[in-house]
Amino acid sequence: MTAATAAAPLPADLAQGSSFYYAFMFLPPARRAAITAFYAFCRTVDDVADEVSDAGVAAAKLAWWRTEVARLFAGTPQHPITQALAPHLAPFGITADHLLAIIEGCETDLNQNRFLDFAALTRYCHLVAGVVGEVAAKIFGHTQAATLAYAHKLGLAMQLTNIIRDVGDDARRGRIYLPMDEMQRFGVTAQEILNRGYSDRFTALMRFQAQRAHAIYDEALALLPHADRQAQKPGLMMAHIYRTLLREIEHEQFAVLHQRISLTPLRKLWIALRTHWRGR
Repeated sequence: MTAATAAAPLPADLAQGSSFYYAFMFLPPARRAAITAFYAFCRTVDDVADEVSDAGVAAAKLAWWRTEVARLFAGTPQHPITQALAPHLAPFGITADHLLAIIEGCETDLNQNRFLDFAALTRYCHLVAGVVGEVAAKIFGHTQAATLAYAHKLGLAMQLTNIIRDVGDDARRGRIYLPMDEMQRFGVTAQEILNRGYSDRFTALMRFQAQRAHAIYDEALALLPHADRQAQKPGLMMAHIYRTLLREIEHEQFAVLHQRISLTPLRKLWIALRTHWRGR
């Protein structure tokens, strides 16, 4: 591990107990250092949109990160995270376009708080989750092009799970990621969500979202070539943890407007270990 990697700040949600912690712990040191630095970049950029209340300040911060990406690929990164990421760019095929797409997704959160339909939401998920999945798959190791398609689709499924879990929290931030045309189809209004108004209509809307997420998980897993299954075990661990979370939310009847449903660290560890042992 290089000095720059050792100095990289560890995101708070990569501490012991997180889904990502248990997936990354099984990686060899070089790949673990690369995914930790990359995840730190993603988390830090995402936090700009989520935690900076002044949109102008947030936009300026994201513009700074765009400039920092240019410095990174010019060989002169200034931030500890990009310094930690620098030695891993070439070995794992991480490009400026990957990092700029993630920043663009976070910029979307500053400029758009509703999505007309699922196609529009999918474009957003491509930036904030699909690209992340592809880079993660490169770091984990792959030999087949289909593995990147699997990782991109898995990123979409996991992001949809996040959206379902965080409906209440996101609404209180002024954002509703549920497609507007689907809310209208099920007769659910934004005000009901803001008021934490549970109803059969809301449950039906959320069940529809969950069924679609499950279908995309199935599509993603079907794309993963057998030749890369061993290398991609960390991604499979995250997939199984997130899908178990989705099933827990279903079991709790989508009570997501007033709370954030989660899995215990012990349960996440068990899922990761089971995936490691089974290799799938």
